[in-house]
Amino acid sequence: MIPKELEHLDLNYFSHGKRSKIYTYTENGKMFAVKIEDDKIKNKGRIENEVKFLNILNKQNIGSRVLHAGKKYFIYEFVEGSLILDFIEKSKNPFPVLKNILRQCQVLDELKINKLEMHHPMKHIFIKKKKVVLIDFERCYFTEKPKNVTQFCQFLIRSKKLSLNKEKIIAAVKEYKKENSEKNFKKVLACLI
Repeated sequence: MIPKELEHLDLNYFSHGKRSKIYTYTENGKMFAVKIEDDKIKNKGRIENEVKFLNILNKQNIGSRVLHAGKKYFIYEFVEGSLILDFIEKSKNPFPVLKNILRQCQVLDELKINKLEMHHPMKHIFIKKKKVVLIDFERCYFTEKPKNVTQFCQFLIRSKKLSLNKEKIIAAVKEYKKENSEKNFKKVLACLI
């Protein structure tokens, strides 16, 4: 159900997930999206959780930019681009962008935030002209042992479209997992060439 404070907007249904529906609208030639919590879900408060983490991450230039939020919804800049698998498939050299994604994962790790789903991010990463936007932070939580870099590396290792030295990246990720340091992170990045 669309909250009353959004009824003045000319909303168009765009898509839905397990916990929310997304609508779009255009204002001054620019497209915006509205994510609204589904009334039928059992786990309430996912939108509030996502807004909380996006407010932290937007300061690090991570995630879609939150423009306005209510209790069960938020408005953000519409994210366009190719999804990660399409990008990898079509790109002649995906490694600079993949390193950008890993760098964002490292920032999440440093902030002790676990995003979840980074081992299976098919619908969570958009790329447009080398600009990367991660979406869907509703299940984020703070933890002493975040796994964003390691999970994204698992995804890369499983990709049949990337030629990686799997043993080398696994060894680098194990070191990073033991000690989340810049030195160890650079060893992970060095595997993507």
